[in-house]
Amino acid sequence: MTLTAETLLLPLALFALVTSVTPGPNNILLTASGASFGFRRTVPHMLGISAGFFSLLLVCGLGVGALILAEPVVHNALRIAGAGYLVWLAWQLARAGSAETMQRARPMRFHEAALFQYVNPKAWMMAVGAVAAFTTPGGNYAVELTLIAVVFTLINLPCVSLWALFGTGLGQLLTRTSWRRAFNLAMAVLTIASAVLMFV
Repeated sequence: MTLTAETLLLPLALFALVTSVTPGPNNILLTASGASFGFRRTVPHMLGISAGFFSLLLVCGLGVGALILAEPVVHNALRIAGAGYLVWLAWQLARAGSAETMQRARPMRFHEAALFQYVNPKAWMMAVGAVAAFTTPGGNYAVELTLIAVVFTLINLPCVSLWALFGTGLGQLLTRTSWRRAFNLAMAVLTIASAVLMFV
């Protein structure tokens, strides 16, 4: 049975909401960025996530995602690259908090956040899962893929904004250097945990 845009919309929106708002590498890093740099300076990071994921959805829609996941060597290389980058980010978070490192620190730029989606394992699972679940054999593939990309973008941006706002609120409470260091260390541990989960 060919699904219409109307029948796809509600389950697609719910899938986008659940996968976008739940914890993952993007949301952990946005929380840390909001706490360290405030909401306004984290906006390029948020926009980069949405733009990068939009492009990743289109790439997966063209079949690249399925090919990568079907090839064990490429799939494992992607997981290793993603885990390695997450460990590096965790190290940067763990070192943050001192006056010296804060002077050199900056939020993630738009293009960095966009490119990060291509080594973010959760983003790949979301994109491949969305294309597989919400496109139908014999359906209007172009319309379905466009609907997926638009709905995810409209839902993803507010969801990631919540995490940046949450981090901004926490940052206002972290008035002592020791508290800020402890918070950054906790974010680093969560980032490493998300990298470890890629291999579980």
